[in-house]
Amino acid sequence: MNSTQILNKAIQIESQVIDWRRSLHQIPEIGLNLPKTVAFVCQQLDDIGIPYDSTFVNGNAIVALIHGTKLPQSEQVLAIRADMDALPIKEETGLPFQSTNGNMHACGHDGHTAVLLGTAKLLYENRHKFNGTVKLLFQPGEEGPGGAQPMIDEGALLNPTVTRIIGAHQGGVSEGTLNTTFNLKPGPLAASVDTFDIDIIGKGYHGAYPEGSHDPIVAAGHLITSIQTIRSRDLSGLDSAVISLTQLEGGINYNIIPEKVHLKGTIRTFDPTVRQYIKNRLQEICSGLGQMMNVKCHLVCHDKYPTLVNDKDVTHETMLSLIELFEDSLVGELEHPFMGGEDMACFLNEVPGTFFFIHNPGFIEGKFHGHHSPKFDIDESKLYLSVAAFVKLTVDYLT
Repeated sequence: MNSTQILNKAIQIESQVIDWRRSLHQIPEIGLNLPKTVAFVCQQLDDIGIPYDSTFVNGNAIVALIHGTKLPQSEQVLAIRADMDALPIKEETGLPFQSTNGNMHACGHDGHTAVLLGTAKLLYENRHKFNGTVKLLFQPGEEGPGGAQPMIDEGALLNPTVTRIIGAHQGGVSEGTLNTTFNLKPGPLAASVDTFDIDIIGKGYHGAYPEGSHDPIVAAGHLITSIQTIRSRDLSGLDSAVISLTQLEGGINYNIIPEKVHLKGTIRTFDPTVRQYIKNRLQEICSGLGQMMNVKCHLVCHDKYPTLVNDKDVTHETMLSLIELFEDSLVGELEHPFMGGEDMACFLNEVPGTFFFIHNPGFIEGKFHGHHSPKFDIDESKLYLSVAAFVKLTVDYLT
């Protein structure tokens, strides 16, 4: 298929892709528990005629296969990944297909899933035009606790073995205005993600007699200030890192010094050495604070997602394919990586590939509301372009 044929076929199923997106938007589910979403995707795959295995991650992930029939046959296997989960956010878009169950597709995953279904439909109908195999990965848990690694552990990239993987993220790529719809970057694209919990345990007492306490609230104040000096004083200004404290809990009344304070936070980096240094420094600060303030300070770090690193050759080939399909004005290269995390990184640790951004912000009340906002939306008029892009990348790799 040439570029014109691919675009025309994508236009022909545009309304169906939008319908799929809206249906998925009304049944948002979170984490690794997506029974309605999985049932919906499986029904569409059944209707198209594509075989699949829906037993991954306790029945919450789907791996489907499309075998090209063009001769000569090829052992190349292209995986295309779409995440399916939503967020525990009450939607405030006012859209006629707004969700009502207290969850929301506030990060575009309904669009990701609908686009992969549209891509699957066109590739299955035109499987005589490519050789090799397409593996469709419908993944749960990207927003947490992570669905990519469990799929890998259960063999989703095997039988047949994936030789290249691609994926994309929809929504508003940046706060500013981008003229390009498809935005790529070789090398690091998204930061590693770690979280941490800190319990400060002191001695509670009457607020009128603080000398009888070991005050965990005062200790927490010192701790917060000290943690912020890791970025400002311990790391080079050239090192990319973010350390954010995002939750602080403690106390029950005006006149009671509590026994315990709990803090949560996140660490974002690109360099593994910097990543480990921050964790080590957090432990040193907690230990020192405990001695200084006569409290117990327990730190637990949780490794989440690695840095997402795009293969340079695959990214270059992807950019050339998209430029051939569209125009230079629709395809661009991002200058900087993002501090946000993305567990597509786990797949890219196993297989060379690339992950890119599709800039299609939707407007509610006249403006775009960022990812994870209760008023987030996407521009559905660009969904067919995403389908066309994945079909083009598949045909170019498997022909």
